[in-house]
Amino acid sequence: MHQYLKAIGFGKIQSKKELKQLLNQVEQECTHQMVVSYSDDTDYCELQKEYGQCMGITVCGELDGEDRFEADYYFPYFEGSGITTYSEVSIERRIEKEAYVGICEDSKVGISLIFHLQNGVEYMKEKQLGFLSQEQTSVTFSGLALDGKILFPIKKSEVQVKQEQENSKNRKNLLNAARQGDPGAIETLTLDDMDIYSKVSRRLITEDVFSIVDTYFMPHGVECDVYSIMGEILAVRERENVLTKEVVYQMKLDVNELQFDICVPKSKVLGEPEIGRRFKGKIWLQGYINF
Repeated sequence: MHQYLKAIGFGKIQSKKELKQLLNQVEQECTHQMVVSYSDDTDYCELQKEYGQCMGITVCGELDGEDRFEADYYFPYFEGSGITTYSEVSIERRIEKEAYVGICEDSKVGISLIFHLQNGVEYMKEKQLGFLSQEQTSVTFSGLALDGKILFPIKKSEVQVKQEQENSKNRKNLLNAARQGDPGAIETLTLDDMDIYSKVSRRLITEDVFSIVDTYFMPHGVECDVYSIMGEILAVRERENVLTKEVVYQMKLDVNELQFDICVPKSKVLGEPEIGRRFKGKIWLQGYINF
């Protein structure tokens, strides 16, 4: 059973029998279907069913010559809004199934972001038409979270906000230069990191870490597409799973200047989310490539 079904309001599914009934419903009552030619006598098919605004379940599998569908795998999805990043995207097929992960680098974060590709079948079709991996394109990120905490924002003056924006802009320029092999930029970044580490170490003696760290985006655990995040809430709304009637929060966050949406069960959030406050939790990162 997929762990992140709970994130879109299926927290009460406990048995494989209930899961099988749910997946049969997706196959029989799908709201979206995409098919791509897979081989001479077989097509690969993606079936989706919405169970609330922007969220649902995707089932992928083979469609034989007699239109019989055999499911290969499934995953819960949550559709994000807007454009999160413009960058070169590398796409790799998973070893065990016809599923794909995307890898992109954004100078705002400073690390390679690995995400589960939501529109894998569309990628297969685009690849046949000539789309190459590592082409520059836009990606819309979204995240599924099982739980989370709401934190108050850090109080800042206008001068501090402007100074942070300027520092962020300078750091992005240095990172871009360092990627191109500029030794001066690499040395400056190394010295900056040492200076930041020294300042944070001194402040931690008398302050809490979350009063120092405003936002972060870092890998969590052994799964390559799971991240621990903390970001400012830009928008929040409640949505209901139309089948189970469970309520979820859908929030737009600003995490290290990346803006994307997350979905999390309302009952598993500690605190009251409001615009300006911060959300802290672990997410399964998904991405939709806008071909």
